[in-house]
Amino acid sequence: MNIMLFHSTYGLRPAVRDAADRLRTAGHQVWTPDLFAGRTFDTVEEGMEYSDGIGKEELLKRAVLAAAPYSERGLVYAGFSLGASIAQTLAFGDAKARGLLLLHGTSDIAANAYVDELPVQLHVAEPDPFETDDWLSAWYLQMGRAGADVEVYRYAGAGHLYTDPGLPDYDAEAAEATWRVALGFLDGLTSA
Repeated sequence: MNIMLFHSTYGLRPAVRDAADRLRTAGHQVWTPDLFAGRTFDTVEEGMEYSDGIGKEELLKRAVLAAAPYSERGLVYAGFSLGASIAQTLAFGDAKARGLLLLHGTSDIAANAYVDELPVQLHVAEPDPFETDDWLSAWYLQMGRAGADVEVYRYAGAGHLYTDPGLPDYDAEAAEATWRVALGFLDGLTSA
């Protein structure tokens, strides 16, 4: 699969590069655009302040420009937290999208959004301060109405960005379970 993997509000940290390497080892082609032009952050608050300063429209523009040269190949859009939100937006706007892998985040869905049975997999902590139960229930229903084929995996007791070994949220067991399931999801897309 051709995968466009977007970083979180922390920026393009080593964990994102390591995730891309893991995906490449499994036989996938992966791009990791740097939407923050080299900036990384130590706290979510610093990252959110920086991304808010850039603005959602500019971040989406940067993401579209990064994905555009490869979209004809049929991309799987993927991302971590903020990057998952961006990936979801791009996947819904790309008729050739092959799949959507969301790690730690989701995004709003337009009332008139439609995708033709787009395979979607979400991995999120339980509970997650950024992805509350009420939000996720509504998101799941909206995704179904939009035509997506959605799988949701919750990880009890894990922190928000539990796949990043460099952050306090890290949960090795949940991270390994996430990657095992996510790689199976991507393998399923390859054979479809």
